[in-house]
Amino acid sequence: MDGRWNVVNSGGTHRIVVTKDLPGDQWLEILENSQCRIDVCQSRQVLSPDELRDAIGDECAGVIGQLTEYWNKELFGALARAGGRVYSNYAVGYDNVDVETASARGIAVGNTPGVLTETTAELAVALTFAATRRIVEADDYMRSGQYDGWLPDLFLGELLWRKTLGVVGAGRIGTAYARMMVEGHRMNLIYVDVAPNNQLEAEVVQFNSYLESIGEQPVRCTHADDIDSLLAGADVVSLHPALTEDTYHLISGERLARMKENAILVNASRGAVIDEAALVEHCTRHPQFRVGLDVYENEPEMAPGLAELDNVVVAPHIGSATRWTRNGMAILAARNIIGILHNYPIWNQEEMSAFLHPDAPAVTPSIINREALELPVFPNLSG
Repeated sequence: MDGRWNVVNSGGTHRIVVTKDLPGDQWLEILENSQCRIDVCQSRQVLSPDELRDAIGDECAGVIGQLTEYWNKELFGALARAGGRVYSNYAVGYDNVDVETASARGIAVGNTPGVLTETTAELAVALTFAATRRIVEADDYMRSGQYDGWLPDLFLGELLWRKTLGVVGAGRIGTAYARMMVEGHRMNLIYVDVAPNNQLEAEVVQFNSYLESIGEQPVRCTHADDIDSLLAGADVVSLHPALTEDTYHLISGERLARMKENAILVNASRGAVIDEAALVEHCTRHPQFRVGLDVYENEPEMAPGLAELDNVVVAPHIGSATRWTRNGMAILAARNIIGILHNYPIWNQEEMSAFLHPDAPAVTPSIINREALELPVFPNLSG
């Protein structure tokens, strides 16, 4: 190991590699208290496959890795040869992980769901309004000394109150975003998902009861049959699907052309859901079309021309970047590691708050390939 690595608890029984220093202290205490030696990379650069293999070395019980690293056959082979039993992704998504290979090697793959939901949804809301109300353009205009006084047509944007919201992917984050926009701004909702979200639809029914009780018009909630009808009808489209073969370039040039001229497109899921080159072309030809992006097809690079577009707001993948969430992700990642090392059963519910406390149950929070590895499941906290 070179000088970029910091070793904590060098006498620990289980060697754990952590490929980036993580926020907070509790995750480190969890590993230390379980007799782990923790090798933490202090570099802010993405480690190459060779560097990751060198870090694994000849003896490594587990790894906490990053979504910027592609954990493939070679890396899981190196981890298996070093005696590794678990890899925990410091993210809820795991499109950077070859889960099938990990399963074949007997390596459990963890992730960190349940603590990113509201944080990422809030960022999607922020991008929605930054794009809609042209906040970044106006900020630059003000800072550059161009503001000479109020004008009737200065930075005209769009009003979202009572407009139509389209949500692609009504999982936890997409649902939280929909709630914020529907309840906060009385937006009608169209959503697409593999199946109807009965809980979300029931909540809209309850919300409509409230609206009617105060003399307001109800909102509509529709599970669309296909994404094309959603794109054509929505004033705002927010993307929240997992990245798969089916969702790669889901938003193509052809689908962008189906959207309204002044629509708002938001992506805080995975960059490759959008054909970024097609997006640049569309935004160049349609200046009233506005976009808020937190993720990119070839991170950290942006497609040529994207940075020059005034009608696109760009953020550096900060969807989960609140202190509480990033601390929580680190804690869950650490508990995934010790859970597998101590043969704890796997938790099978969405609620993760119990694992954030020092007296957390002796259960592993989230293992993606638990069924493939035939790991025992813990039914519930009261079971």
